[in-house]
Amino acid sequence: MMSAMNVLTQVVIWLNRGANAAGRFLLAPIAHMPGWLSITCLSAILGAVCLVAFKYTSSQQAIRRTRDDIAAHLLAVKLFPDSLLVTLRCQARVLWGAFWLLVLAVVPMLVLIVPVSLVLWQMSLWYDARPLRVGEEAVVTVTLSRDADLTGPDVQLEPASAVEVVAGPVRIASKHEVCWNIRAREADCRHLVFQVGTQAGAPQRATKELVIGDGFMRTSVERPRWYWTDILWQPAEEPFRPDSPIEAIRIDYPPRDSWISGTKGWLIYCFAVSMGFGFCFRPWLKVDW
Repeated sequence: MMSAMNVLTQVVIWLNRGANAAGRFLLAPIAHMPGWLSITCLSAILGAVCLVAFKYTSSQQAIRRTRDDIAAHLLAVKLFPDSLLVTLRCQARVLWGAFWLLVLAVVPMLVLIVPVSLVLWQMSLWYDARPLRVGEEAVVTVTLSRDADLTGPDVQLEPASAVEVVAGPVRIASKHEVCWNIRAREADCRHLVFQVGTQAGAPQRATKELVIGDGFMRTSVERPRWYWTDILWQPAEEPFRPDSPIEAIRIDYPPRDSWISGTKGWLIYCFAVSMGFGFCFRPWLKVDW
């Protein structure tokens, strides 16, 4: 019988499969656009879609009544500045109205949190890191399960025309890791293939996506372990099963340098633009919040 954690992990995997299928198609134009333009367009669309979803999942009448009540009590404070009792009562009603607006926003937030999160994680595959360029080096790290024997037979990286192994394998027994330093040789999207010797019999093979090229390409930093939070953060590749001798494989891609569409700034910019476009579209779509 599956545990609750395994059930949650499997649900996340199914969600990621659907998001990956849609993301590969819908976000493909990113590869052909300047970074600032693609992130701005996506943020504007996301803001508009969230605004429409908020309109149809919230009680617009209740929000409108609450906002009118807040405005009326603010006006009363201005009209009766000499009455301490009226001022205190109106301020209390304003605070209650603000709290009630937050309560009314709970349902739309619960409805939006999953799809918006899936969209953002798909966007992170384009903006969180950039591919290796031909001639650049990177560290590839294989994390083995706690049951794997690092002193045993082998953890091997099979030869590939796209990369050259500069150094490794280096074994870090305390972390159950095996590392290689590789150099990119051909611009393409390939798979690194690893072999892990096991006591049960023949070596097991595992793959990790490797992206080499310029510009914007869908880049998966890590093939994650069997845990739902890791799978959410790294949605592009299937996770390793709990019984796999490999727990995770990571490639240290270079960060993308840009305040707008780069590793450190894209999420902040996306949030700011989405909110800005939401405020701009609100009168046209007749949405109260």
